[in-house]
Amino acid sequence: MLVYGDVPRREAPRAKLAALARALREVQTLPPGLDRHAMLTAALIDAGELAQGLADADFVEQGLDAVSPTADAAMALLARIAEALCRSWESGFTQLDPVPEAEIAALATLALPEVTQSKRAEGFAYYALYPEAYASAAAALVGGPPVRVIGLRSIGATLGAVVAARLGAPPARTLRPVGHPFRRSLAVAEPLAAELLSDPAARFAIVDEGPGLSGSSFGAAMDFLEGNGVALSRIHVFPGHGGEPGPQAAPEHRARWQQVQRHLITFENLLLYPPRPEHRLEGWAADLLGPPDGPLEDISGGNWRQLRFSGAAWPPIHPYMERRKFLFRGAETSWLLKFVGLGRHGLEQAERARRLHAAGFTPEVAGFRHGFLVERWMEKARPLDPASCDRGSLVTHLGRYLAFRARQLPAGPGDGASASTLWEMARHNATEALGETVAARMDWWKPQLPSLAASIRRVWTDNRLHAWEWLVLPDGQFLKTDAVDHAAAHDLIGCQDTAWDVAGATVELDLSEAERSRLLEILARETGQAPDPKLLAFLTPCYLAFQLGYHSMAAEVSGSEDAARARDAAARYAAALRRTLTAG
Repeated sequence: MLVYGDVPRREAPRAKLAALARALREVQTLPPGLDRHAMLTAALIDAGELAQGLADADFVEQGLDAVSPTADAAMALLARIAEALCRSWESGFTQLDPVPEAEIAALATLALPEVTQSKRAEGFAYYALYPEAYASAAAALVGGPPVRVIGLRSIGATLGAVVAARLGAPPARTLRPVGHPFRRSLAVAEPLAAELLSDPAARFAIVDEGPGLSGSSFGAAMDFLEGNGVALSRIHVFPGHGGEPGPQAAPEHRARWQQVQRHLITFENLLLYPPRPEHRLEGWAADLLGPPDGPLEDISGGNWRQLRFSGAAWPPIHPYMERRKFLFRGAETSWLLKFVGLGRHGLEQAERARRLHAAGFTPEVAGFRHGFLVERWMEKARPLDPASCDRGSLVTHLGRYLAFRARQLPAGPGDGASASTLWEMARHNATEALGETVAARMDWWKPQLPSLAASIRRVWTDNRLHAWEWLVLPDGQFLKTDAVDHAAAHDLIGCQDTAWDVAGATVELDLSEAERSRLLEILARETGQAPDPKLLAFLTPCYLAFQLGYHSMAAEVSGSEDAARARDAAARYAAALRRTLTAG
């Protein structure tokens, strides 16, 4: 099933460098504390994206990773920012290094490409992967023989820089694993390989956020080192989690993973039970909300459902797509701490949450604390029951909500999957679930993709209009939860036309033809233009096919009860998709 996606961003590296320099100078104006440290982290992430984009541009030009003045200068700048981050973290946010003006100037003097491509670092954006965890893990290698750090692009460029900074090692070298996702390899020019392997006593640190389904990126780096005579005892890996490589791992990679020395500081040890109080997530929230009435309650992994639903009525989840969530109970009210992303990504989500609340659509926002949005937990609210609520009021509220997003939350042309990508996803998933004969009904749309693409007006769509994502207050008011980041999730959908949300609402809230017509009338009145009917007709099977794929994949990785819920949901979407494709 096709579910995941990652659209590369085209950026001008010189403009990105100028923006990074401004951000670093702004950090200097902030008082000591967590907010300053968070802004420094944002600069680190931006510098890592810049270094990744420049290194990949060199790779495309040469066909392999090689010594490059541009990549070296970018990694030298990233190294200085990583050193500052480590110092800030270790000092409890009191120390701040000066702006690395020399490194900024050195990179600015080089001939940079007009455009590079960079990808959002998934761990920083979605999975609460903190670079500070890698700095803490690197402490295990302090002392002893020198260490050469290899950061695997994309996110490994940033994480490798942090490990090298914590060790006082030379700037990390960043390498790009290439080839089949389950059989990656490295392409390294001889001069770069010779430099990496020049010290026969050196230890090697391989840094990335995996292992994933196959662990083949880590495997490729270990293949390269062992193939050049480096003993496994000299190799250390810095993964993003403590699990094993996934089911697609090669047997030799799986066996080697059991033997290699691994270094990891978990999220729990970094932020929930750290040795220093300044690093405690609960304390970050208490600085904003006052003292808690008890410890944080972890409601990640779908545990939030036990606070809203009876066990039999629990909605399905995809455990790998769930964000970290905690409940902070204060003396008078409770607050939800939800991870929405580090750096600029998280700041943008927090600002979107504030705007949605100010317009009356979502719960109150108390603030943003280094990756976590702090939002009021609505104790007295009940989950929406579409069958028993005031349907007229629901459709009116939904229309106002989607119209607000269409007017106030525009998106760029490259912020979401193209019409062609959506068609390919729908065609593939329909074939997998329903067979070629039914899936072939999607082929009618293929010649019309150019005109459909031209009609798309991209906005920050909600992308998650399921009934369980809505709350009803005692006075009957509707509130939307999880409203800020599903258009920036680790899937292929992204920002779409408002028609995507109309299709989603029609399916998830079981809108009748009359209700959908009323919804479209409200959108036309409040935005000046209703979604294109033809586009809506196309996006409806695409929406069903995506949800079918999402829940099918969730069933494969969930525990028994949640797997059953996900299978039931996938079956419902499959049946609806079949009806849609075979109607008429």
